[in-house]
Amino acid sequence: MERFEGKVAVVTGAGAGIGKACALAIAREGGRVVVADIDGSAAIACTAQIAAEAGHALALALAMDIADAQAVAALFDTAERHFGGVDLLVNNASAMHLTPRDGAILDLDLAVWDETMATNLRGTLLCCRQAIPRMIARGGGAIVNMSSCQGLSGDTALTSYAASKAAMNMLSASLATQYGHAQIRCNAVAPGLIMTERLLAKLDECMQRHLRRHQLLPRVGRPEDVAALVAFLLSDDAAFITGQVVCIDGGMLTHVPTYADGGNSRAARPAGDTAEAAAAPGR
Repeated sequence: MERFEGKVAVVTGAGAGIGKACALAIAREGGRVVVADIDGSAAIACTAQIAAEAGHALALALAMDIADAQAVAALFDTAERHFGGVDLLVNNASAMHLTPRDGAILDLDLAVWDETMATNLRGTLLCCRQAIPRMIARGGGAIVNMSSCQGLSGDTALTSYAASKAAMNMLSASLATQYGHAQIRCNAVAPGLIMTERLLAKLDECMQRHLRRHQLLPRVGRPEDVAALVAFLLSDDAAFITGQVVCIDGGMLTHVPTYADGGNSRAARPAGDTAEAAAAPGR
């Protein structure tokens, strides 16, 4: 199946993790992909993998910072010059390096807030503003903004990150509303626990157990799970879907808050699933 034959995609933050999986998924189905990442060597490695796995597809690596308006303009000018235009956009780049310093409101360094918003929200807006005219010129297009379950529920930390993702959800709805008449669709995807290499390096085993207890499915998510959803939303298979925030979280946000401790019933949870078991010595 070649759902993206003849299509040109720009994927930001595509050097690793979810972004890389999205770039590969598009290329495997015939799309030409501009792989953008602040880490130029990672972007080049991604295009090399695309060439190895989907040799019929063309890919271009660019090192750039989406918080820089001039760099974003140059990214889309390059995409148009090399491939003739832009049909698809995946706004995946995010200031994940700031999350360890992203605390509760009274503890929050405002520089973290400002930089998070500059990348996660303003950077996404800048990419959309560059993509929309080019999509209109080609008769339409599709955009997927990478949100997060953090943008749909409160937490004890990650204040800046969560606020930026919540705002991204409304940005996606606004874009879908304003440009649907031009055949441009926009949706947001909200991943839960997706075990990328970078996240694995940040989460110790205790935190991983804590998060898994609140999922309905017995495994963590993979970047390829998210990429499959993104590819669907970009494709004509989702031609009548726009303005939506689609969770891909293993059911983490589906249940009552007390689910991991037995919910509201007396039925026993499987051994090792309760809060008492998680807190037991040696766990």
